[in-house]
Amino acid sequence: MTRTERADAARNRRAVLDATERLLAEGGGDHVSIDRVAALAGVGKGTVFRRFGSRAGLLQALLEERSRALKEAIMTGPPPLGPGAPARERLTAFLDGLGAIAEGNAVLLSAHEQACAEDKYADPSYRFWHRHLSELLAEARPGLDAGFAAHAVLAVFDGGLIRHVTPPGDPRFFTRSVQRMVAALLGDLTGAGPEPGSAAGKAPSQDGVRT
Repeated sequence: MTRTERADAARNRRAVLDATERLLAEGGGDHVSIDRVAALAGVGKGTVFRRFGSRAGLLQALLEERSRALKEAIMTGPPPLGPGAPARERLTAFLDGLGAIAEGNAVLLSAHEQACAEDKYADPSYRFWHRHLSELLAEARPGLDAGFAAHAVLAVFDGGLIRHVTPPGDPRFFTRSVQRMVAALLGDLTGAGPEPGSAAGKAPSQDGVRT
């Protein structure tokens, strides 16, 4: 039987995650602390510690929330994200979805990387992405060391790198570049999209500040 979260606990959780998101937007990962989050959320420090365990746990929970829809689509959604499509099509769709999350949450990724550095590979989100990517790579190119290749691909999903390489007016540059890198790894540059930086490969400009 599934345990239902109490209404007050759900409100507190939402308030804590919203406070974390606001602090990240205001000052980056260094601005996020248990004390500041608790004060901004209007809850006690003990509430934050009991629910999330640590600053790292707090950032893990926020990242999991931001990526929940993609995870559900991969597991039970329609192809090409969900089961049923060829591995290479699923790879392209997965990298598009994960890239969109990374591009829209570069500050969160940087803070998460820093807070979870000592236990990065045990992080629930990382483990899920790595397992899924490994399976697709192994199916797409038998004989490839898929586990290592998946780690190598995920290593480029770095918040600082994303902000560094993304030009003004081309918010999907990073994702297209990763897709082409994986296509090259598989020995196939067809269907990977236009060359990053080319006129045809530039996405329309989007307003707003990405965090």
